[in-house]
Amino acid sequence: MKAYAKLTAEERREEYARLQKEFEALKAQGLSLNMARGKPGKEQLDLVSDILQLMQKPEDYVSDGIDVRNYGEMSGIPAARRLFADILGCRPEQIFVGGNASLQLMYDTISKAYTHGLLHSPRPWCKEEKIKWLCPAPGYDRHFKITESFGFELLTIPMTAEGPDMDAVEEAVKDPAVKGIWCVPKYSNPDGVIYSDETIRRIASLKAAAPDFLVMWDNAYCIHEFEGEYVPFPDILEICAKAGNPDMVFEFASTSKVTLPGAGVACFACSLDNMAYMEKLLTVQVISFDKVNQQRHVLYLQNKAHTLELMKKHAAIMGPKFRAVLDALDQEIAPLEIASWQRPKGGYFVSLNAMPGTAKRTLALCKEAGVTMTNAGATFPCGKDPQDSNIRIAPSLPPVAELTQAISIFCTCLRMSALEKLGLQ
Repeated sequence: MKAYAKLTAEERREEYARLQKEFEALKAQGLSLNMARGKPGKEQLDLVSDILQLMQKPEDYVSDGIDVRNYGEMSGIPAARRLFADILGCRPEQIFVGGNASLQLMYDTISKAYTHGLLHSPRPWCKEEKIKWLCPAPGYDRHFKITESFGFELLTIPMTAEGPDMDAVEEAVKDPAVKGIWCVPKYSNPDGVIYSDETIRRIASLKAAAPDFLVMWDNAYCIHEFEGEYVPFPDILEICAKAGNPDMVFEFASTSKVTLPGAGVACFACSLDNMAYMEKLLTVQVISFDKVNQQRHVLYLQNKAHTLELMKKHAAIMGPKFRAVLDALDQEIAPLEIASWQRPKGGYFVSLNAMPGTAKRTLALCKEAGVTMTNAGATFPCGKDPQDSNIRIAPSLPPVAELTQAISIFCTCLRMSALEKLGLQ
């Protein structure tokens, strides 16, 4: 296989004609394959569905003397706070345990900043003339949508191999209108990057012009290795406190990809002063989240060590899927020199950078052939990838056989769009 850029026009036409015939045959199969979202597959859900068989005895509903079926314990039952503190490496009193979705807690944090302000806000954000927000990209589309929905101006920060471009971040926070940044510190969505110690130190040490600058630290994939051993991560709360910014960060996590996404448990972690401030606002909003489910997870996961053993079983399912994607790209795409991609060891995505100007076309062809993927541009603020290049591949949902078929189709479409871009005349 020769790099496409080195082919003659005639060779490109011949290659395109061959691929077009292959593409038409694929379309005729009427396939419906989905690689759009990082959903756990059925095998993973079956792995943990025995969690629903717990809590058969009356005493199972009592935790630390608390009947979890009743009102109360707004911040979560103590055992659940201890469990998340064990996993995240912070203190139980720094943990607030909510419902099944960390995204809901993130939205609620931004919403409260908007309507009431944060602990150090001079005024509610809704009364600010303009709010700007830093968005490391490629990044998570649902993060960007939250801040976009409140009318914030989203500023793209380039991602590097060590995390966000900190020179750009440190320059941006000199503007008092810049109120915060989205961060996925471990196996970032979609690049799979682990923030370096130096990047984390610089984030924790930020001297922002806004007194209420907020780091939204979404540790979604903190224990989600699918290759190799568990990679420890630092306690961002302690690092921020030592840097003189104890109230600057809210950390989020959940069991969405540990147990059942539709019936998991999420939490946020923050300083004690932030916790007191948030509890004061939350007490108007909720009496408590689902404490029965919190107790179910305490009984099932037990502690960090036991949870990591469960994650090895998830890894045994996820690993072959990622290898299927990377093997196909290595064999079908690498020799053609039309794209580059990350090789993550954890998380839920493979981030691919196609030839500039070809991502939308590639995914349009995929859709024609029955393969659904995340929209081109979704990994950038407001859905606008200036290079029309980044594509997020989510291998987790389909079985390996379907995934192999889907990635083969993707490779065909990627090749066709590259040839079109290079020119067929």
